[in-house]
Amino acid sequence: MSRETTLLVAVWAALMLLLAATVAATFAPLGALKPVLNLGIAFAKASLVFWVFMHLREQPWLARLAAVAAVAWLLMLIALTQADLMTRSLF
Repeated sequence: MSRETTLLVAVWAALMLLLAATVAATFAPLGALKPVLNLGIAFAKASLVFWVFMHLREQPWLARLAAVAAVAWLLMLIALTQADLMTRSLF
């Protein structure tokens, strides 16, 4: 097998393992840790897809910076939405 095929098979296997981890976390009695674990697994899956299948590893530094900025912006929007939802019951 070529190096590219080996990489794609390895990433596919990693995504399948992360899928199994997601299913296992769904049925595990983890309490308040469950959303944090599921978000971590989702971040790992998205990182693999961005890095390998969207060819981010082959792009110049400016494209990588734009991808990191997009993720940072998304995280800020999620954090602000959560802060708004948490403070609505105070007033």
